[in-house]
Amino acid sequence: MRLVRHPKASASGARAALSMGTGRESPWTPPGWPASLPPPDADGWEKAAQDWLLDQCPPEYRLHEVLRRHPLVLGRFTRWHVAGGIDGHERALGLVRADLAGLVAPEVVEAAVVTLERELQRLRCVLPQVTAVEDALRGHRPRPRL
Repeated sequence: MRLVRHPKASASGARAALSMGTGRESPWTPPGWPASLPPPDADGWEKAAQDWLLDQCPPEYRLHEVLRRHPLVLGRFTRWHVAGGIDGHERALGLVRADLAGLVAPEVVEAAVVTLERELQRLRCVLPQVTAVEDALRGHRPRPRL
């Protein structure tokens, strides 16, 4: 038998379940799922997903009732926001050296480039996670591959 444990499971094994022979299974985590979230269909996963999505957006998104009350709308807004961030950072990388030349020291320009590259990489990692959460909120559950 194989023990399946969600990464956020407690040390006591509260979420752990034997996946063969008992008829009990732990919730399956889809590819690209954020490690900090419980898997889809686990208790409380939708609220945790909403909070996580809001954390990926500007703080002002929390002020909009439609985003707080409708997780599917929030998921879509989050995907647009992150994709827009990727586009903006890619554009900024093409402009940063010329735009900052002569305004700040060369080492500051290079530090700005590194900062943009790091943030771009982070956003590129977040986008598939946002997509996985949005898909789960829509009820899409990919089947685990054996």
